[in-house]
Amino acid sequence: MAISAEYQPVIAAFQERFNAEVREFRGEVTLILSSEHNVEAAQALRDEFGFEMLIDITAVDYWLKSPERIHLNYQFYSISQNRLLRLRFPLQGNAPRVRTVETIYPGANWYEREVFDMFGITFEGHSDLRRIVLPYEWEGHPLRKDYPLGYEEVQFTFNADEIRVRKPHPRE
Repeated sequence: MAISAEYQPVIAAFQERFNAEVREFRGEVTLILSSEHNVEAAQALRDEFGFEMLIDITAVDYWLKSPERIHLNYQFYSISQNRLLRLRFPLQGNAPRVRTVETIYPGANWYEREVFDMFGITFEGHSDLRRIVLPYEWEGHPLRKDYPLGYEEVQFTFNADEIRVRKPHPRE
């Protein structure tokens, strides 16, 4: 499927300025850039291309599949043009760092805190980078693939007949 013509100005500009790689899947456009360009790319999307809204920030841990273990994903939306665009930034190492986009999109504050909490990505320049989901004293980042599970196995009934027929308690 060909990428819609309305995305071509953004794609051309980002390929020229940031050497962006373009991916399209089922009508969704993703631009993959170096993490050093995250602030400039967000600024350009808002100011030049009319993406007024940052609707999500998340990450994916590819652990053993790539030297750029964690990929940071930003979802932008243009209300006026009814378009969605994703920017993806591969990050190096086990202690990834990237600059905050909170000064451009103030709503990024809590998204970045959540990604910090769950994946351990440090957002440099963030106004209040602390845990938002887990307790302050929690150690580790649970959405990383190398995070130890350390849980008690939940008891399930593996026999469907036992679910349908209530067994009496031994004292009944």
